[in-house]
Amino acid sequence: MSMQVTAAVARAPGEDFTLETVELDDPRPDEILVRIAAVGVCHTDLVARAGAMPFSMPAVLGHEGAGVVEKVGAAVTKVAVGDRVALTFRSCGRCDRCMSGDPAYCYSMPALNYIGMRPDGTKALRQGETAVSSNFFGQSSFATYCLAYERNTLKLPDDIPFEIAAPLGCGVQTGAGGVMLALACSKGSSLLITGGGAVGLSAVMGAVIRECRTIIVVEPHAARRALAMELGATHVIDPAASPDLTAAVRAIAAQGVDYAFDTTGRGDTLTAIMGVLAPKGVLGIVGIPAPGTPMPGDLGVLLTFGQTVRGIIEGDSDPDVFILDLINLWREGRLPLEKLVRAFPFDQINTAIDAQHHGDCVKVVLTLPA
Repeated sequence: MSMQVTAAVARAPGEDFTLETVELDDPRPDEILVRIAAVGVCHTDLVARAGAMPFSMPAVLGHEGAGVVEKVGAAVTKVAVGDRVALTFRSCGRCDRCMSGDPAYCYSMPALNYIGMRPDGTKALRQGETAVSSNFFGQSSFATYCLAYERNTLKLPDDIPFEIAAPLGCGVQTGAGGVMLALACSKGSSLLITGGGAVGLSAVMGAVIRECRTIIVVEPHAARRALAMELGATHVIDPAASPDLTAAVRAIAAQGVDYAFDTTGRGDTLTAIMGVLAPKGVLGIVGIPAPGTPMPGDLGVLLTFGQTVRGIIEGDSDPDVFILDLINLWREGRLPLEKLVRAFPFDQINTAIDAQHHGDCVKVVLTLPA
């Protein structure tokens, strides 16, 4: 059995999404049918659309979905029909990493999130006889309906709007979690954030919550630099005006920064960051680098000063715990997500992505009619 849904389909690397009718399977015993009310657009969706993920096109992407449970499989007990939910990355729940509270580093992370199909090789979407790659981050929520799982679904309280809840599934938990959990920035410390998009600005909010003394944001768009200051950054750097990042940061923090958080994945930026890390400084990387990008820095310097370079996935978050923490912070006014989000109708997905790319907005969230 299946149902017809409208989805934004990626047909070829780099091309615009096209709104099309596709067939979505009925939920299996372990699956949850969700009617999507809002879905964030994340940089990872665009990287996947560019052809950097190991699945074939046509494909339906989207991994920051939020909506209402319409149907549950026989084995599902975590949520019920009518529940308001947010969707996030999928994990197995059984491996050592999941059992230790680190589901972002699940041993099955690639198979459950990136390959465009269920782990058994089936795809949940099709058009006639053509299979459409599905199950992106266990959801493929650029659609009016999608299938999800207990491990990547969490029940939302009634007071948070869907368009605010949707980005919690990836971008916000990556940025805020990267600073609050992965780096665990200490009170009074200094932090450099490269990139002032949704992830970088979420990191700013996380740094304020962690009571960092110095928060430096490097961002080319003036509006985003201004928003970074409004959210609590102490300094901003325009890379066009200050192309020597090392000198610009050292002018603010002469001894270097205790922590750095990179959202760009750019090799030249990462190299520059290594030049401003203080002794025992830690660089956390969430930006997606080009294939073959080498590790930044000089091993001798790293050894001499006891520095650390580490990758961060999903902010080291356990979504069942951390997303609810973030919702509480939003309630308290300490995580003002409204300042990042701009809503667009779902059928304006390409216009919305262009606006985000040009810096006209920070975080695009697509909304769907009830």
